[in-house]
Amino acid sequence: MQKKCDWPGVDELMIVYHDTEWGVPVHDDRKLFEFLLLDNAQAGLSWQTILNKRENYRKAFDNFEPAKIARYDKRKIESLLNNPGIIRNRLKVTHAVTNAKLFLEVQAEYGSFDSYIWQFVGGKPIRNKWRSLKEIPATSPESDAMSKALKKRGFKFVGSTICYAFMQSAGLVNDHLTTCFRYNQCK
Repeated sequence: MQKKCDWPGVDELMIVYHDTEWGVPVHDDRKLFEFLLLDNAQAGLSWQTILNKRENYRKAFDNFEPAKIARYDKRKIESLLNNPGIIRNRLKVTHAVTNAKLFLEVQAEYGSFDSYIWQFVGGKPIRNKWRSLKEIPATSPESDAMSKALKKRGFKFVGSTICYAFMQSAGLVNDHLTTCFRYNQCK
């Protein structure tokens, strides 16, 4: 059996996520928006909770298409708030719509969200060399800068901790432990 990070535990969905997605560099705008929306939903909750609801989010939020989400009206927001398959927090739902609109503005300005967001790590993943989970930080200077820039643009639920989680999920940072089989695979 291959050595891996400890955080997925024995949960099959978490293991698959760790083994196939976490830390893999993402350059697809729709996928970047998916991680942004899900990391926003995670605020104050565990990633396992969100991962277990991911398919429900995919259905409820039009496959994470920011152009569709940006057009959500009050009626759609109310239907989302009555959907037991997602986190029914009014701020998280309304901020998903706000963030979708701002995401489209960034795309228009930079040609893609990818071009904008990867500038915070100089265009290539930061490859940390952690040996234990205790070493992995909750924030970094890069997530601080990303948070500040996104907040300045009006994005919501983008504190440095959420930005760092986004950076990990979208592969802007490789925080697999050096002993994990995924460490060298996520380049």
